[in-house]
Amino acid sequence: MFALKLKMGVLLAVLFGIVYAIVVILGAYAGITNFYFYLVFSLGLMFVQYMIGPMLIEWTMRVKYIKRQDNPKLFQMVESLAIKAGLPMPRIGIAQIAIPNAFAFGRGVKDGRICVTQGILGLLDDEELKAVLAHEMSHIKNRDVLTITILSVIPMILYRLAWNFLFYGRRRGSDRNSGNTVLIGVAAFLFYFITNLLVLYASRIREYFADRGAILLGCRPQALASALYKLVYGSARMDKEELKETEGLKAFFANDPSRAMDEIRELKALDKDRSGTIDSAELLAVRTKKIKLGAGDRMLEMLSTHPNMLKRIKQLATYQ
Repeated sequence: MFALKLKMGVLLAVLFGIVYAIVVILGAYAGITNFYFYLVFSLGLMFVQYMIGPMLIEWTMRVKYIKRQDNPKLFQMVESLAIKAGLPMPRIGIAQIAIPNAFAFGRGVKDGRICVTQGILGLLDDEELKAVLAHEMSHIKNRDVLTITILSVIPMILYRLAWNFLFYGRRRGSDRNSGNTVLIGVAAFLFYFITNLLVLYASRIREYFADRGAILLGCRPQALASALYKLVYGSARMDKEELKETEGLKAFFANDPSRAMDEIRELKALDKDRSGTIDSAELLAVRTKKIKLGAGDRMLEMLSTHPNMLKRIKQLATYQ
């Protein structure tokens, strides 16, 4: 866990440096050169991200929070996991989207929120669903939810900022400041790319830790492996337009829906009895299987919010 906290701390430091650089560029464009203005404004921007991050996620995911009477079984699963993890009871929500998945977010342990999508309800059996919820509970326990919440908001803001400045620059091509405007747009797009890579890297680190955390909370490795297999299969059947709805926030999901079509081809070979699940024997077979990723697969993993699924399931096999 120390390695996770160290890496996350470094990422936050780099993030603040990027935010500070953005503020300096915009400040220079506006003719402001005071160091303390940049420092205070950068810290203020980070605080705003801290405050509005969860609201942006709720709005994008169309989250509706529930009470015990709304879904007793789901509520009881989360409650029992929270007790086992020694955490305050998180808020439970259902995202009004069809992509089968689950996610956790919030401003910290006391503000934890665990959500499932409408698409996951009915897809997994009780043991598999509990394993996915345990995975999300582990994100809260590992205290990486706040970090990924802040990290994920930055690329979204920069993406909008980049296109606004670039579009403004094209529209105002005759203006003497149009060149500077386009340069700011290009710089914002560059920072978007860098911060997005940071989000991807942070997300991949946290997935391995959360998988391990789910096992420590009493879930069987094959239950989580089988759940991940079903989530991949469910995402592969989704329309591309539906997948695009949550493109900017897929780092929060238990798996990367946009890679489902590629992953399902690899994972089908694990389901030897074609049952639609991964049982204990099939998971054990993965344990001794050598996984070699080509250059293309390694590049895809680097640009993904989640580790390669075969590598991830192989790691789960070591916990049996």
